[in-house]
Formats: sequence, C-alpha cells, structure tokens
Amino acid sequence: MLRMWLAVLALALAAPVYPQGGAPLVNVLIFSGRNNHDWQSTTPQLRQVLLDTGRFDVRVTEEPMGITSASLAPYDVIVLDYNGPRWGVETEKAVEAFVKGGKGLVAVHAASYAFSGLEILGDRHVRTGRKEPPWPEYIRMIGATWVEGPAKTGHGQLHSFKVRFKDAQHPVARGMGEWFWATDELYHNMKMEPGVRILAAAFDDPKMNGTGKEEPILWTVNHGAGRVFHTTLGHDLAAMQESGFILSFVRGVEWAATGNVTIPPKQEPSASAVRLLLVTGGHDHDVAFYTAFQDRKRFSVTVDANPDAFGRELRDRFDVVVMYDMLQDFGGDKQRENIRAFLESGKGLVVVHHALASVNSWDWWHREVVGARYLLKPEGGKPGSTYKHDEELFIEPVAKHPVTDGISRMHFIDETYKGMWFSPGIKVLLKTDNPTSDGPVAWISPYAKSRVAVIQLGHGPEAHLHAGFQRLLTNAMSWAAGKTD
Repeated sequence: MLRMWLAVLALALAAPVYPQGGAPLVNVLIFSGRNNHDWQSTTPQLRQVLLDTGRFDVRVTEEPMGITSASLAPYDVIVLDYNGPRWGVETEKAVEAFVKGGKGLVAVHAASYAFSGLEILGDRHVRTGRKEPPWPEYIRMIGATWVEGPAKTGHGQLHSFKVRFKDAQHPVARGMGEWFWATDELYHNMKMEPGVRILAAAFDDPKMNGTGKEEPILWTVNHGAGRVFHTTLGHDLAAMQESGFILSFVRGVEWAATGNVTIPPKQEPSASAVRLLLVTGGHDHDVAFYTAFQDRKRFSVTVDANPDAFGRELRDRFDVVVMYDMLQDFGGDKQRENIRAFLESGKGLVVVHHALASVNSWDWWHREVVGARYLLKPEGGKPGSTYKHDEELFIEPVAKHPVTDGISRMHFIDETYKGMWFSPGIKVLLKTDNPTSDGPVAWISPYAKSRVAVIQLGHGPEAHLHAGFQRLLTNAMSWAAGKTD
C-alpha cells in the first residue's frame, strides 16, 4: 500500500513547473458546479495546474447560469468541467458569441456529454430520468457528442493506455513526443463533427471492453474566429495528475486562448527549487503527510526509503534531507559516510516526529546532529521514553526564528513524546504545556556545520493537514536549504 501511495506522490510531485516568461497572463474562467464526476476535486486540480505554469490567472464559477457577455468580457478562455442542465438562452448565446468572436473554449472529459439531449446524470452518475433538448451550437463548438443506438457512445474499463499523437505539428502537440500514458476512461463511438482536427488517439483494447479500434482523445475545432481544444481525458483526480494530461491540458488552454503555445512541452524542474530527499521507512504513516511537499516551485522532492536512500553520494543531488523514518541504522558504513559527508559539507537536515527514534546507537547522530533522542529502552539510569496518541496540544512559539515565521499559537491533536534526552545546546522554538510531553516540540540543533531543524510534531493527518504544521515544515525545509536567514 505504501509503495502505491509513493507512486501517486511521485506523479503529483513530478508535475511540471514552468517559467512565466514575462508574457501577459491569460485570463481563464472555469465553469463547474454540476457534473456526474467528482467536480469538487477535479476543478481545484484544473485550477492549480494552470496556476502552476505562471501563465494564467484563473477564476471559477459554480453557477454558470446567468453569465452574460459582459461578465465574460475580461476572459480569454472558458474551461468546461461541467456536465449538467442547460444554462438558459442568455448564457448560451453569450458563450457562443464569446467563441465566435475570437476567444477560446476547452472541454474536459464529461463536458463532451453535456447538452447532447441524452439523460442528465446527477453527481456520481446518479440517474435522474430528466432529458433536455440538445444544444446544437455547443455540439458544433466542441466537435463531438454522445449518441444512443447500437453503436452508442460509452467507455470500457478504466485502465492505462498510450495516447499517440496523430498531428505532431500542431502547436499543442509539438515537442511532446510520440505518445504519453493515460490512466483513465477511454471514450468510444463519439459522433464527430465535420472540421475536427484530431491531435491524438488511443487504441481501445477489446480486453478492456473497448471497440478494438483507435478512438480520438485530443482534438481542436475552429469555430468562427475562436479556437476550441477538447480532451476526453480527466475522469478523476488521479487521471488529472498524470503528467501527459497536465501538459496537454495546459498547452491546450493556452492555444485556445491565444492561438499560440509558449508553455514548454517537457517537464522542467524550477532552477530555484530546493532539492529534497524525503526519507521514509520503518514506521507506518498517513499519506496526508505528503501534502506539505506539493509546492513544486519551492521544492523538488525525491522520496526514498532508508537504507536505500543513502547508498549513493548525496552532496551533488540534494540540498536538504528530510528524515521521516524509524530504522535503527543507515544501512552500513558507506551509508553513514554519505550522510555524514552531506552534513559536514553544509547541506541541511530536517528531522520529523518518529525519526527521533531512529539510529539510536549512533551517538554522533543524536548528540551532535539532532540534539535529542527518543530512548527506546532504559539507559544510564534513565527510563525509556514514552508516547501517547491523540493528545490535545496547545503550542506556543518561544523564540523568533525563520522556522517560526508566520507561526502563531496552534491547537491540534497529535502524538506526544516524554522522557527524551535533550542536548543543553538546542534552541527551542515551540513548546507545549501538555503533561504527556517534555515541552519542546520544535528546535534548532547546536550542530555548527549544517542547518538542522527538528520537529517533534507530525504523527497523523490531524497534524499533517494543519496549516500551522505545514507552514512550520516548509519554513524548516527552506531554512535548512539556506533560503532564509
């Protein structure tokens, strides 16, 4: 299960980061609020991947009915994450005029079913029994529609398949290679309109209840003076996190808005991003922990498990190591040499929660580097440390430091540690008065050769999803990398 979630995380963290390039922002309006798919998660994803490019300003409406030509005037392109009732004459005429007048339109996945004259499906495919007359102009704009009959439109099982470019010279496709992977629904037997320019298609495998032929996946339509980009991909959040979906979508939106594409066709990490090695292993944890690492402009993240993480030279590859493991060794002498060389070169370290109980036998690690240790058993006349789950914590900043920038009093549920050993040289940043805790819950190590921040907090999602914890962790990673003083 952990490997599956790490794979999902890798996809999310590998999503492109693009330079803005100084071009004026493209103004995007997303229509949402009704869909037989999970628009509550997919619409924020579409908005975020557009914002991540630095190329777009994005707004969202969840009630398209009532939109007028005047309210559309500031925008360059409409993105449709919508499949529901019709919008009424005024809004529909406004959208038609918007596109015909030279603006852009992008239809995503289920938007191809909308206004087809078939039954309106409620959220999560609940059948409503309601039908409305089709909107012919909409069908012409998006270039296709769903139909009933012997060869009715539908899809087979959700699966992974290759999307192959058929028109590699179109601005959206140019430079993206021959194909990319999608894990999605593959729509088949759509009724295509005249004048559609198919950019990419995929083989609809009969083993997955497909048609046994190629089906269009990406296409464009010229409608009046306007441009339309259509992607049948995007069934759910996981499908939208595929890099091929993200790249084709953001490039399609830019083309629909401007007729040109400046967003790079390949994923390029930000030159200014902090290169993080996130080390896990030896202790279960909730995937909510990874939400703190999703700022792709600030952090380029590699996730690996102890001891594999330390098997290679680290200094040239990473700026900061984040420890969230709980194993009792780094794997051997070579691994210990690599982490020691990394820290002695001045690179950064952030130790989080149960990693305080890692590598208990290496005195240099705990006494000099971390400045604290969770005692797994009684030692030197001192009893073993204790922990307690689901404790209510009131946390106060006690020192001003870049790691606590923007951090005020916090209140959340977390696991506490008590009876730990602390170096007298640590600089305590945050404390709690909970009696099941020693008090310090964040501190700076006295280790002089590197920047080392330690956060005792961070057991479960109640902490991981707390805005204060996320700010604390991102501050610590930036400071350890030398990005703040």
